[in-house]
Amino acid sequence: MNRIVKFAFVFFAALMLAGAPLRASADELIVSAAASLTDAFKDIEPAFEKAHPGVDLMMNFASSGALYRQIEQGAPADVYASANPKWMAKAVENNFVAKADVHVFAQNSLVLATPADNPAGVKTLDDLLGGKVKSIGIGAPKTVPAGQYAMEALTAKQIYEKLQPKMVFAESVRQVLDYLSRGEVDCGFVYKTDAVKAGDKVRIIEEVPLKKPVTYPIAVLKEAKDADMAKTFVDFVLSKQGQALLEARGFKQP
Repeated sequence: MNRIVKFAFVFFAALMLAGAPLRASADELIVSAAASLTDAFKDIEPAFEKAHPGVDLMMNFASSGALYRQIEQGAPADVYASANPKWMAKAVENNFVAKADVHVFAQNSLVLATPADNPAGVKTLDDLLGGKVKSIGIGAPKTVPAGQYAMEALTAKQIYEKLQPKMVFAESVRQVLDYLSRGEVDCGFVYKTDAVKAGDKVRIIEEVPLKKPVTYPIAVLKEAKDADMAKTFVDFVLSKQGQALLEARGFKQP
């Protein structure tokens, strides 16, 4: 009888130990956020974790389109923050997000920028048509919101197709920023927050006129493992503290 009791105790203890990592992983919150939010969300991460001890934020940064594709293919995520409404709308349309859960939390500006020494002498958007400009960094419009905004602006000026042979397409807006910082392109389209981050490595030439401002929506995913904690994170981003951290990185309030 004692042996049976002892076996039962050992078996129960083993089950408890096996379950421990599962309970620990339940405290992880996966946030899939647009690449242009990298610095701001890295500021928000420790602030949120301090306010909610025991929660471990796992940040996943990429272009908004790439993040949506990951979600579509079943990659785990609790919160999705996009750099434009297009990809969030697709998440709503395909039932990954409830429309009522979508909140706009920030705005940004698109700028034309060059490496610090501006070797091609770019002064306006029209200069991109000149012979001195050989390469233009731009996010792939199909997946990178900054690239889509740039394409729309250049199409409105009826110069997008003319400039296509000069375009160097990137997988994210941060990749365009890297091209500019290293002087690998003559100019490129990035968010103002990215250009500011680059400091004296990049020169802002002008803000690109857009029909609508660069808008960032955020939402809890329907398949979130901990929907309540995911909502708490969204509320934190929308709070005064979250907004202050975003503004410190150059974002505008919606």
